[in-house]
Amino acid sequence: MSTTLPVIAAVDGSDDSLRALDWAFDAAHRREAPLRVVHVRQYAAWAQTDVLIAGPPDTGEDPVLDQARAHLRGRAYAVATEYVGMEGVPGAVLPELGADAQLLVLGSRGRGGFAGLLLGSNGVACARDAQCPVAVVPPPGREVHGEPPAGAGPRVVVGLHVDSPDDATLSLAFAEAGLRGAGLQVVAAYPWPVQTWAAAGQIMPPVIDEVSLESETRVLADGLLAPHRERHPGVRAETCAVPGDAAGHLVAASRDAGLVVVGRHRRRLLAPARMMGSVAHAVLLHAAAPVAVVPPAPPRE
Repeated sequence: MSTTLPVIAAVDGSDDSLRALDWAFDAAHRREAPLRVVHVRQYAAWAQTDVLIAGPPDTGEDPVLDQARAHLRGRAYAVATEYVGMEGVPGAVLPELGADAQLLVLGSRGRGGFAGLLLGSNGVACARDAQCPVAVVPPPGREVHGEPPAGAGPRVVVGLHVDSPDDATLSLAFAEAGLRGAGLQVVAAYPWPVQTWAAAGQIMPPVIDEVSLESETRVLADGLLAPHRERHPGVRAETCAVPGDAAGHLVAASRDAGLVVVGRHRRRLLAPARMMGSVAHAVLLHAAAPVAVVPPAPPRE
């Protein structure tokens, strides 16, 4: 039996989940990993017991899984695939599955989502709570504003906060770029304009100029990227030090990108619960490309 953790695709019969299934199938093929297709048959939250995952409900037919089998039938290449039906509340069950997966993939909205919502509740729950990276596949045709940096060929985008970097996020981004034969665009945003408050609420002019701040950000970013470049010499990584809103720059860069990678949120002493940061949430809402949300690396001893 293979010891490689699977890529999990969550399906519910919606068009969004079938697009996510296609993406997960390709991801499993690139990673040489098995694919596990999961359908959580939802029951009402008010009827929920203390057991979040009851296991496969029965061995009867599941039309959603039958649809997934038919959708994948006849692919040009083979991926070891299993189909699992479960019962429960998807927003509770699906994140728990991340403990035994290398990647969890789902669509932006499920069958029960409202058409006006850009991101369904299950996507939010998984991106916030799962122990593995979560990829959310958006619907086609999502428009973004702003011009991404020019560059030929496939591209993976990753957000880097130089003041609180996370190795897990960078590791996934470099690995994905390597698997795809793509370049890596590293977006490192710095705050600008910098405001300094004086007495009586007066705003003082910044004591540092923007050119120096951009240069410092680039130097810090290149230092953080150095060990990853060494481990992935075939990946061409370009650092983009940009002023202002990190989420806006990442969304703009998502146009024509193969994947956008963002960190979830680092737990803090006074906020120990799992959280999804504002940048990750905004990118999930608006990016035109699939978005992978990466949980923070465990703290070193």
